Amino acid sequence: MGVIDLTDVVVVGGGIAGLSVAWRAAAAGHRVVVADPSPGSGATHAAAGMLAPVSEVTYTEEPLLRLGLASLELWPSFAAELSEESGLDVDHRADGTLDVAFGADDLAALDELADFMRKLSLPVERLTGRECRRAEPMLAPSVRGGLLAAGDAWVDPRRVTAALLAALPRRGAAVVRERVTGLSVERGAARGVRLADGRVLAAERVVLAAGAWSGSLEGFPPEVAPPVRPVKGQIMRLRGAPGFLGRCVRGVVHGSSAYLVPRGDGEIVLGATQEEMGFDTRVTAGGLWELLRDARELVPGVTELEVSGLSAGLRPGTPDNLPVLGATAMEGLLLASGHHRGGVLLAPLTAGLLAAELDGTLAGDPSAYGRAAAVCSPLRFHQAPAAHGSGNGTTAHHR
Repeated sequence: MGVIDLTDVVVVGGGIAGLSVAWRAAAAGHRVVVADPSPGSGATHAAAGMLAPVSEVTYTEEPLLRLGLASLELWPSFAAELSEESGLDVDHRADGTLDVAFGADDLAALDELADFMRKLSLPVERLTGRECRRAEPMLAPSVRGGLLAAGDAWVDPRRVTAALLAALPRRGAAVVRERVTGLSVERGAARGVRLADGRVLAAERVVLAAGAWSGSLEGFPPEVAPPVRPVKGQIMRLRGAPGFLGRCVRGVVHGSSAYLVPRGDGEIVLGATQEEMGFDTRVTAGGLWELLRDARELVPGVTELEVSGLSAGLRPGTPDNLPVLGATAMEGLLLASGHHRGGVLLAPLTAGLLAAELDGTLAGDPSAYGRAAAVCSPLRFHQAPAAHGSGNGTTAHHR
């Protein structure tokens, strides 16, 4: 069994979280290697890319909202720097999200949500049905009102991962396209990873950013394994003329949340189911039918668009819906996982937090990184059993 030369940091996982951490760590001067057999092909590839902490706020997840708002502030500079360094446009847009309602009950719920948002000092604007259709002419005539979260944004995750993969070599980072099977442990400390081909990739520290698979690697003591579970999401992509929609559109249809995300090239992303189905990544007729049915209620013209892609990804969920970020109880092992619906949104915050941890500057940091580290520390699950999901196969719409 061969040993690859010692490096400073090995990042396990080539999704948007792992690649962003690797990019920032390499920029800080660390020798970095990313290990993933197919970077950018997992949950990031399926994601719609909404950067929408305001329009996705819920009554029970204020800590997650604060994380999202902090990371949203980082996205413009993160996207600009990445585009400049890679030479690739990531299609970052900040034109807001329009959340619409149909019936009297929907309007009442929207008004309650607006009051809640204002109590949290979130910038939202209440619109009439006519104002909604003036803003988005393709909306259904039956729309009776809406909320505009003007500060929400979105990005194309596939372009982001392509840009990160282009930028990494310029920072001296390498990508090993092999599957990681477990940790390489020396005297109780993580000192690299074992690859499927039998080699050991030796490193001073390991950042585990393997998404839904983060808890499945060999070599974890029970008190260290992250309590992540896979949450399946199916996505449909349509293609029309650029400008079909000017902003993200959301709404509650048949009791579930549906959304449409426009790309600059005319693509429209419909999403997304949320299913507790274990590691099942099949695209199903039922899931896609629900996506199209609900999208048609919001924007009838979607039925005339070309279907350009179908996909399913596995989001890494945690028991409290917050990510696990930072140092673990095992020396040398750090986590960057458990982002659930917010992997794309939280990428800049995750990257900055882990880079600060690797630099040894996170302790006592009063910035957003320090605040996030306190909320998202893996040590909060130190004695908690891992959650594995209900596996009941129910489907609800969410990002």
